[in-house]
Amino acid sequence: MHHKRFVTLGWGLGLLLAATWAGAQTPAPAEAASAVPAASAPAEPVTPVVAAPPAATVAPAPVAAPAPLTRPGLVAADTLNGADTAWMMTSTALVLLMTLPGIALFYGGMVRKKNVLNTMACVVAICAVVSLLWFAAGYSLAFTPGSGALGHYIGGGERLWFAGLDYLKDAQKVAVSHIAPNIPESVYAMFQLTFAIITAALVVGAFVERMRFSAMLCFISLWTLVVYAPIAHWVWEPSGWLAQLGALDFAGGSVVHINAGVAGLVCAYVLGPRRGYGREAFTPFNLGLTMAGAGMLWVGWFGFNAGSAVASDGRAGLAMVVTHIAAAAGALSWMAAEWMVRKRPTLLGLCSGLVAGLVAITPAAGFVSPRAALAIGLIAGVACYWGATGLKRLLNADDSLDVFGVHGVGGIVGSLLTGVFASKTISGVEGSVLTQAIGVGAVLCYSLLMTAVVLWITSLVFSLRVSDGSESDGLDIAQHAERMGT
Repeated sequence: MHHKRFVTLGWGLGLLLAATWAGAQTPAPAEAASAVPAASAPAEPVTPVVAAPPAATVAPAPVAAPAPLTRPGLVAADTLNGADTAWMMTSTALVLLMTLPGIALFYGGMVRKKNVLNTMACVVAICAVVSLLWFAAGYSLAFTPGSGALGHYIGGGERLWFAGLDYLKDAQKVAVSHIAPNIPESVYAMFQLTFAIITAALVVGAFVERMRFSAMLCFISLWTLVVYAPIAHWVWEPSGWLAQLGALDFAGGSVVHINAGVAGLVCAYVLGPRRGYGREAFTPFNLGLTMAGAGMLWVGWFGFNAGSAVASDGRAGLAMVVTHIAAAAGALSWMAAEWMVRKRPTLLGLCSGLVAGLVAITPAAGFVSPRAALAIGLIAGVACYWGATGLKRLLNADDSLDVFGVHGVGGIVGSLLTGVFASKTISGVEGSVLTQAIGVGAVLCYSLLMTAVVLWITSLVFSLRVSDGSESDGLDIAQHAERMGT
């Protein structure tokens, strides 16, 4: 019975396969709508249809990539990178936070109570005056190509008063810098402004408690244009002579920290020590404020260093990592040195150490590995501790808040170590200690000489130092008629 079923099923499958094969061999009629039964229409020979050869594919002509910009100019708005722009706007806010209120709190907590408001007022006023000077001339002098041989040392005038920083809505065009063509030039100019602001604000720490407010405003105004802008052009504008030499400064080891440190040291020498310096204790007003300021510096420094990648990319991420590692290493190495020498760790030492680590990693942030950052931070913590103690005594200068001891020494150490640890795998460039040393020496010498010249010019217009009576009463009352609350 089962055998018959299998035979019947086999015959059925066989007939089905035969019918399917026969149908596949029968040519389809040309038009189904006019087809007639085979019995009523004579068969006609079927002409096989031969497919036409495919037409030759013509490759589109290659579109030439636009030539890279060599100076600021207009580009199509859709060529910008939204993520990079957003990150750079965030970084700009973080760096401004480092000054307001970071530096104001950091410095304000370390001076005596009668000078806290003056110190903070200096920082706020510097933020305002440097901003307008940057708008008027500073940005153009620093970040546009100059003309002729002079272009290696100072920029041109095409961006005076921010001329050309355009956004053309109807034409969908926007101005970009040749240094950062993936973001609007307005954002890049603002980012670099925050660097100019904090550099000038750092110098305040060397002359607190004794410089006239009016003289300070005049000095900082001239210094920003005569000292800061040219050095920024040397190092960061592609035609600058140190940039062409191959000096590496990712985020400001020489432009910001060595520059500010040396300028502060010159100010300390020219103004002389505070009354009672070395004979009486200068008790800080509130180290809690200093710690709060140091915390803002640590956080804001991510914008300072990672933002200097000018992109939201892997290099920015690495710069953020090495910044944090160096800060932590600097804090612990300063603490260890202080513990060994003075037999106890201090909050002020920890805050100073983390700043030392941040300063030293700044020139190296986009060029080194995390392990190199650890070494840089550890070395910087000890070096800057010596700079704020032993070296300060050797120099015999009342650098009130150790601007040179921390920023100057830290910037020198970090710049030289960049030449040691720079990785071509990470950055595509080779480090050279000799080239770094040339850059350090050039910035140090120029800042020292021109700061002295600017102070001399300022002294022709204003008396640099307050009177003994005003210094004794405190600059809060003498310069601002204000007093710190209880």
